[in-house]
Amino acid sequence: MSLSSKKPALEEGMTGSSVDVADDSRVGERPHDREGDRQRRLRVLIVTPEITALPDCLAKPSPRIVAKGGGLADVAASLVEGLDLKNVDVHVALPHYRRMFGVELCSFECDDLRNYKRKLGDARVHLAEDRSFYYRDRVYSYQQQENPDASLAFQREVINHILPQVEPDIVHCHDWMTGLVPAAARRMGIPSVFTLHNIHTERIRLAHMEHLGIDAAEFWQSLYYERYPENYEESRDHNRVDLLASGILASDYVNTVSPTFLDEMIHGSQGELPVAVRERLASMRESGSARGILNAPHPSYNPASDPALVKAYDPTTAMEGKRANKIAFQERVGLSVNPDAPLYFWPSRLDPVQKGCQLLTEILHEMVVAHADNGLQIAVVADGPFQKHFHEIVNMLGLHDRVAVRDFDENLSRLGYAASDFTLMPSLFEPCGLAQMVAMLYGSLPVVHCTGGLRDSVSHLVPGGGEGNGFVFETFDSGGLRWALERSMDYFRCDATWRSGETARVMMESGDRFRSDRMIAEYKRIYQQIAAKQRS
Repeated sequence: MSLSSKKPALEEGMTGSSVDVADDSRVGERPHDREGDRQRRLRVLIVTPEITALPDCLAKPSPRIVAKGGGLADVAASLVEGLDLKNVDVHVALPHYRRMFGVELCSFECDDLRNYKRKLGDARVHLAEDRSFYYRDRVYSYQQQENPDASLAFQREVINHILPQVEPDIVHCHDWMTGLVPAAARRMGIPSVFTLHNIHTERIRLAHMEHLGIDAAEFWQSLYYERYPENYEESRDHNRVDLLASGILASDYVNTVSPTFLDEMIHGSQGELPVAVRERLASMRESGSARGILNAPHPSYNPASDPALVKAYDPTTAMEGKRANKIAFQERVGLSVNPDAPLYFWPSRLDPVQKGCQLLTEILHEMVVAHADNGLQIAVVADGPFQKHFHEIVNMLGLHDRVAVRDFDENLSRLGYAASDFTLMPSLFEPCGLAQMVAMLYGSLPVVHCTGGLRDSVSHLVPGGGEGNGFVFETFDSGGLRWALERSMDYFRCDATWRSGETARVMMESGDRFRSDRMIAEYKRIYQQIAAKQRS
């Protein structure tokens, strides 16, 4: 759905009206904005639709708060834990996925639920209540319309209840499912940060927001519409709101999860971001209010201490450790047990729209045949709509001892990183990507398409050069992927002692570079910048 080019909302300030939302003159004072409160810890509310874990400081003892749809969940968990360690009064708002959290209800006031809520400690975890996500077994439904409705239910609870209750100094929102919150927060006098983890958006009518309990009339002028809105009533039924664009426009600070992804959004090479919004992003970057911050894996991704591995290792013992883990992994997924075979690992969801899995299926058989002498193996540990095509190829050609396809399992995936020589990420677009960073931490060299966060984190390795950490191709097609795979096989055939040194170098450099504490420090600086501006 293309957006209207007629008088885009941004031409009249940041919104579809003559009111510029950068002007706070119409915003009332916050209840706790008093001189005596300025010495307390900075209070930040993280609003996220998914998270992998909560630190004990927020939930003692921690109940099973796990809702993962992608890399956002890992980053949110790292952010919450890291901010608490940096003395930020961090709160979290997320949907109450009761089934996913292990709370099956026959009654809202059942003993199990009361006990469960008591475990949430000091009221810094705020679970949004609505039946639209109570009974889900995954964060994002395969039924497309369920996702926008669930996002509205989540945002309704955040806007109507959680924001007034928490009274944060800053609200930090993540992705399109929170896109209305910055506008509502601005109306309450609360500055916001909006982080873009992906390019997906949804477009929803104001009338539908009203129907699901959001009174957008309070902040409608801070939203972005498909066409220029004349007034609320005129736009209510037929002029849809773009959630991602609205989150960008109403926020005080915007960041993407890699520097290159911000460039791609501004230049229009990724997604269908409206021109007016791209111009706003460029202006915000120029003024120091937008930037790309490269994500980092959770500290638990460490081969020296990962309990999922059969043998722990560090850069000095990587070859021995990876060999033991390769044997265990091959046995577990049904591959021929051969620790000397080059093993390629696919860890990402099998989504042909983004992840490029179709490129691998196009050349899968020819790669296995071309490198039969080396015993080349490929292991896929991932869910997604394209998984059936891998199964069909393996079954039709009888490749079960050379190609393994398994459903995603966290522990098996971690073992796959430790076992593999190479990790495959031929994504068409990749806002950041964490798998390539985890791979390097575990001594598995990534094979990637040059885009987004992959471009920012992986550089091409040339045998004998002593630099680079993976294999990068520019042209997004099966030929480009095949070229990169052949370069990785050239590397694999090099002297084993030299390769051992390269693996150690990549692991050490990655351990120093891809650290969550550095990412957390960048976000805290943004919060402090916003807080200082509010006080001035």
